[in-house]
Amino acid sequence: MKYLGINLVKPRVAVFDFTGCEGCELQLANKEETVAAFLTAMEIVNFREISSVRGEDYEIALVEGAITRADEVERLKKIRAQARLVVALGSCASFGGVNKLKNQYDASVLNREVYGDKFKDTMPARPAKDVVNVDLAIPGCPVSKEEVERILTRFVWGLPYHFPRYPVCVECKQRETVCMFEKGLMCLGPITRAGCGAPCPAAGLGCWGCRGPADEPNYDSFLMIARQRGFSDSKIAERMNFFGGFEGVL
Repeated sequence: MKYLGINLVKPRVAVFDFTGCEGCELQLANKEETVAAFLTAMEIVNFREISSVRGEDYEIALVEGAITRADEVERLKKIRAQARLVVALGSCASFGGVNKLKNQYDASVLNREVYGDKFKDTMPARPAKDVVNVDLAIPGCPVSKEEVERILTRFVWGLPYHFPRYPVCVECKQRETVCMFEKGLMCLGPITRAGCGAPCPAAGLGCWGCRGPADEPNYDSFLMIARQRGFSDSKIAERMNFFGGFEGVL
């Protein structure tokens, strides 16, 4: 393939799913207006959602989902050994995601109650980075396809990508969205990394922090504001721990 007379080398990309809903993969496959150009810019050698091809000669591996079983650990290690770049795709792969909520309970008891004598192998949910070295994590639940496209395009051109350093509040201001705290709603916008376009506050929902912390988040000021607005520490912690990105802050 040539662009402006320059020969371009298509990166060989594989997409893998672990414990998750596969919603981030659907984001990549479902946007019809750009999916053709997106797939043309690279060579997809393994992506179960869109193709039955199962190639193993990939350079870039996009990994979705948390790691919750011993066989997933071994599988991820094999992917890491093959790939030049491993990208954690979405909140589950980046932080553990909603799957990490199960770590608060005795999973063995629940496992046997649900499955009886057909006990399922399970372990505490972990992000991909806890098992192998991850070159880049793209947060979100689900990810923004526009952001993934920008990042992979830069990979094609060999250019670095920098996530926004500012919080979601900035994007709310840009959209002229009324602050959720002013509406009496809990919102993690002041401490969550921007880049999503703030769709949840624009729709009247407080941010749940699926993109994890912004650079140098001011937790003290956020906690002060949330408490002043009448939210208890248990409610604040419930919101901050939902996707695993703020674990241990409160």
